[in-house]
Amino acid sequence: MPQTNLPHPEERPVGARLEGRAGTPQAAPPFGERLIEVTIAPEDGGVRLDRALQRQLPELSRTRLKQLILDGRVAAAGQVLSDPAQRAGAGASVVVMLPEPVDLSPAAQSIPLDIRFEDEHLIVVDKPAGMVVHPAPGNQEGTLVNALLAHCGPSLAGIGGVRRPGIVHRLDKDTSGLLVAAKTETAHRALSHDFALRRVERAYSAIVWGVPAPAAGEIVGNIGRSPANRKKMAVVADTRGRSAVTRYRVERRFGAAIIGAAALIECRLLTGRTHQIRVHLAHIGHPLIGDPAYGARAGRRLVHSGIGTGPAGLAIAGFPRQALHARLLGFIHPATGERLSFDSPLPADMAGLLANLELL
Repeated sequence: MPQTNLPHPEERPVGARLEGRAGTPQAAPPFGERLIEVTIAPEDGGVRLDRALQRQLPELSRTRLKQLILDGRVAAAGQVLSDPAQRAGAGASVVVMLPEPVDLSPAAQSIPLDIRFEDEHLIVVDKPAGMVVHPAPGNQEGTLVNALLAHCGPSLAGIGGVRRPGIVHRLDKDTSGLLVAAKTETAHRALSHDFALRRVERAYSAIVWGVPAPAAGEIVGNIGRSPANRKKMAVVADTRGRSAVTRYRVERRFGAAIIGAAALIECRLLTGRTHQIRVHLAHIGHPLIGDPAYGARAGRRLVHSGIGTGPAGLAIAGFPRQALHARLLGFIHPATGERLSFDSPLPADMAGLLANLELL
């Protein structure tokens, strides 16, 4: 970092007031926050704001500073700076408001678990739909991690990371099914390695709109952030995103009178990208029934076509979650070398969905 003769960043105590453009007092930060004031170095004039700040505050990552800017926690001359990419002005005085630190360690919570296997090295659970795997903004409690900490005891804390102890792979909140977690650092490293090298067998049961053709195939397409909606994933150009491959096979067809209203298919992952199955199936025109992000339009089409106006059709169109279940999980035990394989039957809600589909 270039050396300058500028003073060290000034840290203001909580309750200090900032002066605006015309000396207008600005509101004090909330209790527990602290203010750090920095001066943009002359050589950083014209540099991205987040980068210029990071050079003055090396203890904060650029990613952290970018988020603080997006959260409205950076200001200059009494005005909030909300764009991390805007150009910093040489000599500008910029105030960064740091929120009160929070304890990153998840709390142990006594939550029932459907345990399929457990020893001193690992645990395999059948996760219900609606349970988040690990704490995140908006879901700090009631997660699988909270339940594992209570069940496994304090020895699990920190395995593989403070925020996600024991977690080797994830399932979306509303995807049900099998998941393995590590109870030791050795097991965590070995399982993570096997997942990375695609040595873990995973199969999912998925109920989709329409019947894919051909009846078995492979979906290949890089997955990255959707350019149209940054909260969603999408199949993107080869130069963007990460490579992803999903194999599928049609197991049952529904709605003969409608010429293929829906199908039960098996999906096997050759890679493990965020929302991979959901994105790939939507990409080929057969999104999951109930998928709020990638399949809602297909459900509305069923109702509007007149086919879904009966009780069964309305129940299908209103299915409240993506119809996806991680039914098969197979891997080599990291300590014993034994091949383990687990199979989970469809949960009651998806079994009921199939029963309704039979009525079409």
